[in-house]
Amino acid sequence: MESTALGELVTVTSDGRSVDGIVFDTPSAKKVVVVVHDPGRGPVFRTVRPDALSERTAESPHDHALRLLIRRTPQPAHRPAGGGSGAGRGRAGHTRGAPHRTNDH
Repeated sequence: MESTALGELVTVTSDGRSVDGIVFDTPSAKKVVVVVHDPGRGPVFRTVRPDALSERTAESPHDHALRLLIRRTPQPAHRPAGGGSGAGRGRAGHTRGAPHRTNDH
C-alpha cells in the first residue's frame, strides 16, 4: 500500500497468513500500528511494515470489536509521519509556568 489513513480497513499479511485489521497510527514511514483480531486474545495492536498491508473494502466480523478498542485507547502523543514542521515545541502560548503569587491584599 502506498499510504495509509487512520481508521482505514486493511489486510495484514505476514508469515504467509492474512488477517483483517484497522489502521490505528502511523508513527513513521516504516511503521504502521494496526488493530487486528487475535484468536486467543481478541483485539490487539500490532506494529507492521507498510508493505505488509493491503487495502480491503469488505467489512470483517471482527471490525466492531476492533473499533471498540480504538475508541477506548488514547491517541498517540506524537505527530503523524510526514505532518507539519519538525521544529518548535508543538503548541503556541503558555510556554512558562505562572509566576509565584504573593499574599499582598
